[in-house]
Amino acid sequence: MRCELMVVCAVQLGENLCLYFADDDELECDAFSKEKILHRFLRNVNSQVLVVQPDLNMAAFEDVTDQEMKSGSGMNFCMHCYKTTTPSAGMPVAFSVRVEDKSYYMCCEEEHGKMIVRFREGEVPKDIPGESNIIFFKKTFTSYSSKAFKFEYSLERGMFLAFEEEDSLRKLILKKLPREDEVDETTKITLTSHNERYNL
Repeated sequence: MRCELMVVCAVQLGENLCLYFADDDELECDAFSKEKILHRFLRNVNSQVLVVQPDLNMAAFEDVTDQEMKSGSGMNFCMHCYKTTTPSAGMPVAFSVRVEDKSYYMCCEEEHGKMIVRFREGEVPKDIPGESNIIFFKKTFTSYSSKAFKFEYSLERGMFLAFEEEDSLRKLILKKLPREDEVDETTKITLTSHNERYNL
């Protein structure tokens, strides 16, 4: 395998803080390339598990039994980790989940002037050439809490996955935080693996 040295220089900061480089007079945007997939349950601050119900167009944190977790349907997420040229933003990840025999991916869409979280049927791509509404940046929740995370929407800084109570449900939402370092327990998400799920 041959390694070539290529000199590039940053020449333009585009929309959504996308950095472009000069190389042979062409401009190239940051891209994401899938590195690994981790299987995880997503838990909120109350140790409830995120459960997706595509037929109801809903995702909410719920109390689930060990038996329900064994099936994993709608709750055992694939966290797709991507390589990026801008690691300072956090690790880029995308989420997908299987419900029965179908795969659904998490994305963000605008509806009635508000950004919402949706699950669409389909597969997460291996490579993403530029900006995408399925990418979130995984960040440590606080400097002293290395096992808990928050996930910032890649297309809008300060917008994080969170939950909101509605009709006795804790629904998955996107929440705008005024400051990135603000500690908001509704954005705190713990990732547990198949083997860890019974120990919480």
